[in-house]
Amino acid sequence: MTVGLLVRIIPCLDVDAGRVVKGTNFKDLRDAGDPVELAALYDREGADEIVFYDITASHEQRNTATELARRTAEKVFIPYTIGGGVRSADDMRAMLRAGADKVSINSAAVRNPDLINESAERFGNQCVVLSVDVKRRASAPGSAPGWEVYLNGGRLNTGMDVLSWLVEGERRGAGEFVLNSMDADGTEGGYDLELISAVAEKTSVPLVASGGAGGPEHMVAAVHAGAGAVLAASIFHFGEWSIAEVKEYMRRAGIPVR
Repeated sequence: MTVGLLVRIIPCLDVDAGRVVKGTNFKDLRDAGDPVELAALYDREGADEIVFYDITASHEQRNTATELARRTAEKVFIPYTIGGGVRSADDMRAMLRAGADKVSINSAAVRNPDLINESAERFGNQCVVLSVDVKRRASAPGSAPGWEVYLNGGRLNTGMDVLSWLVEGERRGAGEFVLNSMDADGTEGGYDLELISAVAEKTSVPLVASGGAGGPEHMVAAVHAGAGAVLAASIFHFGEWSIAEVKEYMRRAGIPVR
């Protein structure tokens, strides 16, 4: 993390059929409420940004994410990012025009990397978030860790090396990375700090740590590992920690927050 930048606290809302859901390792989903109402609550509570992922978006459902962006713009006054079902720069334009500040791309960017270039050129790097769903690859004891890129909500292993892909993503114009650790997702056991550090060493794009937050101590650790923002779901959705409590903890730990 660059010294002097304020660390962002970002609730993540995974949306399935119009409802916020949360699971563990991308499975066993529980209902957590209406996405716009929940986002508005987090806005009032002091969140710095909101991220929505339409986790079951398909070609026919793509308009649901655009409609979500429009509804959110009426009630939420902090920046928000929407991802899911984006297949083209025109899809991204529709979400930005509906009110989103940034759009997250994942599967479509892997299948068509030129989408990153085109989107950055049309809308600016700051609007283009490259999100990656990541799993550790099996490695021999004592060897360096490695991670692979997964698509389709974590169901398809591309075999692509995460570090190589993100280096390419930065070169093509992505303005931010979201590192979703599938191994840690929903476990509340902490972020994958080795992953964050490895990406921070190879790239200079702002990093958002995702997957595994069980409390503010994990967020502090992620910032020390190189994250400029920390994303969490379960601890906020189910009332384990409030945003104000997280920020106060981080301030006391010497982390600059808003």
